[in-house]
Parts: sequence; structure tokens; C-alpha cells
Amino acid sequence: MKIELLRHATCLIIFKNKKILLDPMLSPSGTLPAIPQVPNSSMNPLADLPGNVDLGDLISGLHAILVTHTHQDHFDNTAVAILPKAIPLFCQPEDVPKIQNAGFMNPQPVVENSHWGDITIFRTTGQHGTGEIGRKMGPISGFVLKAPGEPVFYITGDSIWCPEIRYTLQTHRPEVIICFAGAAQFHEGDPITMTAEDIFQVSQNAPQAKIVIVHMEAWNHCRLSRKKLQTFLKLNSLTRVAVPENGDCLIF
Repeated sequence: MKIELLRHATCLIIFKNKKILLDPMLSPSGTLPAIPQVPNSSMNPLADLPGNVDLGDLISGLHAILVTHTHQDHFDNTAVAILPKAIPLFCQPEDVPKIQNAGFMNPQPVVENSHWGDITIFRTTGQHGTGEIGRKMGPISGFVLKAPGEPVFYITGDSIWCPEIRYTLQTHRPEVIICFAGAAQFHEGDPITMTAEDIFQVSQNAPQAKIVIVHMEAWNHCRLSRKKLQTFLKLNSLTRVAVPENGDCLIF
């Protein structure tokens, strides 16, 4: 399998020879509103897509889209406008009406699991924050992909470390994990995505897994930088954790 980080949570994934676009956020930098009352007041996204990414080439030959949830930083208006509407779009059941209203004709809600050729997709859960903020963020999902000849692959979605994440690690024993990090946080409350300490917990509870960190340095409420995370990883000898730059490809 292959993971190409485009930006934030948006990745191009090749799994069992299928080209899957994860959480498409495709707007040019600085064209979307900033989250208010956080230390970084810059307009979103904070970075452009990598210079070698041609949206036409990206879309060409795409087999499916996978959307963890439909917040603007994971499924934006540019993606809605340009992505093909007939290919399968795997999502959580709660998002089907919004996806259909956006013109996508083949939503594939994953209730517990779905079979797509040789690939089985399992939906997992998490916590997109704590307390009232976590409730307001609405439902989010992660996904586990399994197929003969491929590593067990887990996408956490927007979640902090929580019992639901631990359960998924214990149940599916993933060999490759994408963690949505960045320690995103509003002016009130706790982080709503994984912190460095959360990633440490994932690593400790999945000692067999290679871990890939995304969801960083592209949205203005994300407070954990790659540099700070890499320092933390080095101090804690977390050598199985990769922190790719936008445009980097990893092969497993």
C-alpha cells in the first residue's frame, strides 16, 4: 500500500491497487475563513497543495472517496465542485443526506462494515473533543481497511486518545495507522484532535504498527507543529512514527 500526504488529512491512498482519496480539502490557501479566537488568525488553509499536485491528474483514475466526516477542513466546497459524482463515496451514515445534497450519486454509508471487491471497510468511532465541545462537534468516524496481501490499515479520524481508539487497536491490531493530530483546540476547552501525548498512547497500545501523522500545519486551530512533535518523538524514542511533509509518499 502507498500513502501520499497532500495536506492536512487529505491523502491519496493506494490500497489493493485501488486509488482512494481520503478527506478531500482542495481549496487554495487563504480562501476559507479562520477559526476565530485562536492564536493563529490566518485564513485557511494555511498551506497550498504541493506544487506537483495537478487536480486533474489527481482525479483521473480515482476509484473511491473516503470521508471521515464533513467538516469544512475534511470535505470542502472545492472538493464538492470538482470531484466525480458517480464513484463510490464511503462515509458515516449521518453524512449521507449532506453528501447526496452535494450531488454525489453513489454514497456508501458504512454502518459496521462494507465489502468493496477484495477490501473490507470497518467503521470505528472516537471522541472529537471532550464535554460540551465534543458533543457540538458531532459524530466522527474512523475506518479500518483489510484486504488479502495488504497490511491492516487504520485511519483514526478526528479523535483524541480515548477508550474507543484503544478498543479499535485491540480488536483490529492494525499494522499501519494514520493519526489525525495537530492538537486542534478552540479558545475554550481541551484539544479536539490528537496531541503528542495521545500519539504516545497510540504507539504504546499498538506496538506492532507503523504510525503516520497527518492533520498538521494547515488549519489555524491546530497548535502542534511538526517540529514540536518530532522533538517529542525523539525524546521518547518513538522510531515507528513518521511525520511526513505535504507531498511525501510512504510505501508499506
